[in-house]
Amino acid sequence: MDWRDQGILLSMRRHGETAAIIEMFTESRGRHAGVVRGGASRKLAPILQPGAQLDLHWQARLEDHLGSFRAEPLRSRAAAALSGRLALAGLNAVTALLSFSLPEREPHPRLYRETERLLDLLGDDEIWPLAYLNWELALLRATGFGLDLSRCAVTGRTEGLVYVSPKSGRAATEDGAGDWAGRMLPLPPCLLGQGPAPDAEVARGLGTTGYFLTHRLAPALGNHPLPEARARFVEAFSRRT
Repeated sequence: MDWRDQGILLSMRRHGETAAIIEMFTESRGRHAGVVRGGASRKLAPILQPGAQLDLHWQARLEDHLGSFRAEPLRSRAAAALSGRLALAGLNAVTALLSFSLPEREPHPRLYRETERLLDLLGDDEIWPLAYLNWELALLRATGFGLDLSRCAVTGRTEGLVYVSPKSGRAATEDGAGDWAGRMLPLPPCLLGQGPAPDAEVARGLGTTGYFLTHRLAPALGNHPLPEARARFVEAFSRRT
């Protein structure tokens, strides 16, 4: 069995003395692992860094085997990741959440393309937090927990949306929420693609997406806690708000 594709490196760990096991996110094969011979060597270790874009050739005797990768670099994102604390924390959050959330070998081509676009913005701290927030919406959608922010679940109105129901993930207006407003999650305009999206507003949006990651996605995966990398990114971002 063999195939060729390109993908984003999510993680790398040593395997034996010189080999490494890498976990990739590819467009057509989803999250996929394999052994790289010599992956821990001085030649390859600098290439096999989280976020790197790699050209891949995977081979195995049987399709369900771990198999081995031959990997060639296409694009490094190391310089962007090391440009500041926020960029590094953001990259770690993205790779950790993908490893945590996605089933092995299940393709998510739309999410892959959105992830590639997000990582290509890494290092641009002015626009990256909002792009990351939109990416978390995409991750929820890809894993079956997408939010419906198109209209109020009660009144059907498309304007004046200010809340998200923590139960249904649907939007609501002030009137639609009624007496339940105190139990609703905030729906800042940036989650609707509206307005200039100041940092404080993006932070509120991250609180809302974080609720669904924690209380909907994580329990569906065996109730494991979200990767700490996400909390570290939110903390790094909150320090500048």
